[in-house]
Amino acid sequence: MTDTATMAGLDPATLADVLRLAGSPGFDRIQDQIRRTGGCSDPIHLQGSTVTRDAATGLMLHCYSTETEPGGRLRVACGNRRASRCPSCAWTYAGDTYHLIRAGLVGDPAKGTPETIRDHPRVFATLTAPSFGPVHNRPGNRPCRCGTHHTEDAPELGTPLDPDTYDYEGAVLWNNHASDLWRYFTIYLRREIAKRAGLTQKDAKEQSRVSFGKVAEYQKRGAVHFHAVIRFDGPGGPDDPPPAWATLDLLTDSIHAAAARVEVDVPPSGDQPARTLRWGTQVDVRPIRAFGDGEDITEQAVASYVAKYATKAAETTGTVDRRIGSKEALVLLGVADHPARLIAACLDLHALYPDRKLRNWAHMLGFRGHFSTKSRSYSTTLGALRQTRADYRAAQQRAALGLPDDEEATTLTLAHWTYAGHGHTPGESWLAANIRRDIQHNREIAREELTGGVLDEHER
Repeated sequence: MTDTATMAGLDPATLADVLRLAGSPGFDRIQDQIRRTGGCSDPIHLQGSTVTRDAATGLMLHCYSTETEPGGRLRVACGNRRASRCPSCAWTYAGDTYHLIRAGLVGDPAKGTPETIRDHPRVFATLTAPSFGPVHNRPGNRPCRCGTHHTEDAPELGTPLDPDTYDYEGAVLWNNHASDLWRYFTIYLRREIAKRAGLTQKDAKEQSRVSFGKVAEYQKRGAVHFHAVIRFDGPGGPDDPPPAWATLDLLTDSIHAAAARVEVDVPPSGDQPARTLRWGTQVDVRPIRAFGDGEDITEQAVASYVAKYATKAAETTGTVDRRIGSKEALVLLGVADHPARLIAACLDLHALYPDRKLRNWAHMLGFRGHFSTKSRSYSTTLGALRQTRADYRAAQQRAALGLPDDEEATTLTLAHWTYAGHGHTPGESWLAANIRRDIQHNREIAREELTGGVLDEHER
């Protein structure tokens, strides 16, 4: 806490708050609270109390009140999935997404999917946006259309070759309707499967089920595209083997055909013409083999990839991670030209398409859908994973307090909580960042020891 080397670069205000915090009588408890949140960047402050009683006799076994806490508050993690907002909570979210996707690939009876799921045909599909104008890119060994061989971190990558002719309105309207495009894709996919199997849609549904888990990712140009694990199951879901006709080739062909059929019409409004939105022509479908089977697209790689992008959003394109109410804010926030034009297009189109709420989602470049979704029978849910973690922590706490195992509901806990604010003081922010860094360092060491120095792609 008082390491001179780590405190040397602090600004005077933060340094003064760190010293105040270190000398406060409740410092050890504040540090413990922050550590329990994993170094959360913006913890929620709660005030209240809990009382645990014996369910049969009513005898009080334990009581807790925030009145004994420093400042009369308890800090809990914010739970934000965005890595730009809270790296600690984003790590937890990515871990949950990883286990959710992995359970639908390798099977996990504890998470509702049998290990025989590995024998089901499944693919990793990527559906992209169409072109809205040529942009700077890295086309293999060839130079960009501008004549330059761009480096991987070149700032101009993804920006238009000619911003004045780029279809910014079309780009944000496409993002805004991307969730509709996906919904229609899932409808057409089932139709194409039935068609290729020579069955009616009813018969195909009675013999098979299509499950998926997907995540949205922003390309450098600011367009959303979707990565999805798509799997064939039997009519009963993951526990049933798919029928003999439900092959990998049939699933692949059906995905390509369904993506080509999808159209979403946007009516004309003001100076904007009528548009028909479609998927881009670059639809990539790759088989996922059990245990990798010599393929580049392995179960582990897919789960890691999906988890990685579950915590990222439009801020990866140079925009901001919170709402923007006016074009003036773009200048004050220093948003780069290309994302600033996309945001400005959202603000301009809001009055023409008020039901699309483009102003509310301008910071997301128009996209208004959920970043990670899944079909009902794909695998477990994020809620179930979080409940398992909460139950584990509750069991640990009962054991530490000497309370009985509550599997048979032998105790009753009454709780009352109220919101009391959020965030950190400057000194607490510095402390949280150091705790988060130490936790991450310890995780990396543990993973290196577990894997023999070979780390997987999942950067939870």
